[in-house]
Amino acid sequence: MKNNLSIFGGEKVIPEGTIKKWPPIDKLDVDYVLSSLNGEIHSFGPNCKEFEKEFAQWNGNKYAITTNSGTAALHMGIAGCDFGCGDEVIVPAYSWSSSATCILHHNCIPVFVDIDFDTMNIDVDKIEEKITEKTKGIIVVHLHGLPVEMDKVLKIAEKYKLKVIEDACQAHGAKYKEKKVGNFGDCAAFSFNQNKCLCSGEGGMFVTDNEEIYNKAKMLWNFGETRVPFENRDYHAYALGWMYRNNDLTAAFGRAQLKKLDWYLEVQKKNAEVLTNILKEVESLILPYVPENCEHNWYNYTIRLDMDYFGIKKDKRKFRDYVLKAIQSEGVKCGIWQSFILPIMTVFQAKNAYGKGCPWSCKYYRKEINYNPEEYPNAQKHCDTHFGITDPLRAPNDEKVAELIGIAIKKVIDYVKEIGPKKFIEKCEQFLK
Repeated sequence: MKNNLSIFGGEKVIPEGTIKKWPPIDKLDVDYVLSSLNGEIHSFGPNCKEFEKEFAQWNGNKYAITTNSGTAALHMGIAGCDFGCGDEVIVPAYSWSSSATCILHHNCIPVFVDIDFDTMNIDVDKIEEKITEKTKGIIVVHLHGLPVEMDKVLKIAEKYKLKVIEDACQAHGAKYKEKKVGNFGDCAAFSFNQNKCLCSGEGGMFVTDNEEIYNKAKMLWNFGETRVPFENRDYHAYALGWMYRNNDLTAAFGRAQLKKLDWYLEVQKKNAEVLTNILKEVESLILPYVPENCEHNWYNYTIRLDMDYFGIKKDKRKFRDYVLKAIQSEGVKCGIWQSFILPIMTVFQAKNAYGKGCPWSCKYYRKEINYNPEEYPNAQKHCDTHFGITDPLRAPNDEKVAELIGIAIKKVIDYVKEIGPKKFIEKCEQFLK
C-alpha cells in the first residue's frame, strides 16, 4: 500500500532533530540568570520586583505579584476575592485540575459547568442555571489560549454580584475585542511553567487592578503577613497564609523570556495559520474554532477526530489513541493534554478533600450539590476525541516545520480513510503487541 505509515515500518515524514526544543535559550537568558546567580539575594530579590513591574506593564495591569506557580496565583485569586467556607465558585468541567482544586484550597465548593464544544471554553449560556444563593464567583479559563466570551460573563457577574477570576495560565497575550486577557475580571492568574508561552521553568503571576484584592492576595502569598520581604516585616501572621513567593533566579529567567514573548506569539500565530491551511480541507478533523472577536495565542493547537465521519460508535478513545500513536510515529510531537473531565476526578466524586468529607461536610455547605458526569457531555466528548500540538509550533520552529506537521497528520488520516477505521485498529493491535 502506498504511503505506508511509519508505525507500520514506513519512512517517517519528520526526521529526528527537525523540531527544536522549547524554549529557545540565548545570550540574553544566560546573562540575566548569571547576573542573578552572582547577586546577593537568591530568594525574593530584585529580579522578582522588576518582573512584577515589567509583566504588569506588558499585560496592562495595575498590580502584579510573582508566584511560584500558576496554581498559587489561582488560589491567591480565591483569597483575594474573599471567598470562604461554603461559598460556591463556578468553573468549567474541562480544564487543568488546578482550575478547580484552587477553590478547595480555601474551603470553597466548585460547581461545574459544561464546555462549549466548538471553543472548548466554559459554555457561558449555561452559567446562570448553576447560580444559587451560595454562589460567590466564576472562574473562566481561557483554555489553550482562546479567550472566553467575556461580555456575557461580566453581564452575569454584574447581575448576581459575583466576582470573576480569569485563569489565563495558558493565555499570555490572547485578546478579546482587542484587549488582553487578565484585564476583564476582578483578578487573573498566569503560569510560567515549562510548557507555557512564557517559560521560566516554574512560576506564575497574579494580576489585578483592585488594591483591596491585591492586598488580600499578598497576605496569602506571604505567610498571612501584611508586609512583603523587602519591607520592614513584623513576622506576624494576621490571617491564614501560604508561602507562594517566587525566587530571584526564576524571575531573572522570566524577565529575559518576557522580552521575547511578543516574537514568540507572532511565530505561533504564523505556524498555526500554516497548519490550518493544510488541514482545513480534511473533513474528518475538527480544527480549532476562533470567534471573530477573539485573538488566539495558540498555546495549544487542539484537533478533534470527527467520530461520526469515521462511523465510530464504540471504542472512541482506542481509535483516537491509535491515530495519535501513528501521528507521533511520523515525527510529530503531540499528545493528549487532559484525559479526564474534572467532575469525574476522585477528589470531587469522593467529596473528601481534607478527610472526613471536608469541605463538603461543612455546615455551611449546600447539600444538593452532585458531580454527575452525565451533566457534562461536551466535556466528555472532547476528552474522548482530542489531541494537541504545543512545542512544534513554537519558536524557533518555523513555517516549514508547521508544513511538515500538516503533511504528517494528513498522511495518517488519508491512510485510515483508505483502509477503514476497523482495519486500522486491527493493524495497530497487531503491530503494537
